Amino acid sequence: MSVALRNAQRAVPVRRAPLRRAVCALRAALGASRFDVGLVCAGNGLMKRLKGAYRHSPEPTDVLSFPFHRVAPGELPRPRCRDEYNLGDIFLGVEYIHQQCRATGEDFDSVLAVTAAHGLCHLLGYQHNTEAEWQQMYQKEVEILEELNRLTGASLRPLTAGLF
Repeated sequence: MSVALRNAQRAVPVRRAPLRRAVCALRAALGASRFDVGLVCAGNGLMKRLKGAYRHSPEPTDVLSFPFHRVAPGELPRPRCRDEYNLGDIFLGVEYIHQQCRATGEDFDSVLAVTAAHGLCHLLGYQHNTEAEWQQMYQKEVEILEELNRLTGASLRPLTAGLF
């Protein structure tokens, strides 16, 4: 199925083709290649509005995920019809991510891919509200990023290494 990628900001240039390829590979590593994913590259203004509306904290952030299905971590959705082959939408706060990368010296394209992996895990039920949930999500991120690394020769790791 497809990855619909939309760049809804102009603050930061985004290399869409490598990002789309990374998300396709990550989706395959999750066993979810049959499902569509929406990916929106957003600026700080949109991320602030979304986070304010859905998380009651109007400040920019790196990623927000909006799952189409409610599933337990590690489970795939069970669509009943063609229209339900959708994991949901991921909003990448590319302006925020770019600012963080400038401050830390990390590679922007690499961090985008890792952040997309985090968003995909959220679409499939993974959370990080407790240490146990974080541990489970972190392990899944390591697993799918290792597959992406194998395919691309990169050495990507999850961003949330020291969350708890």
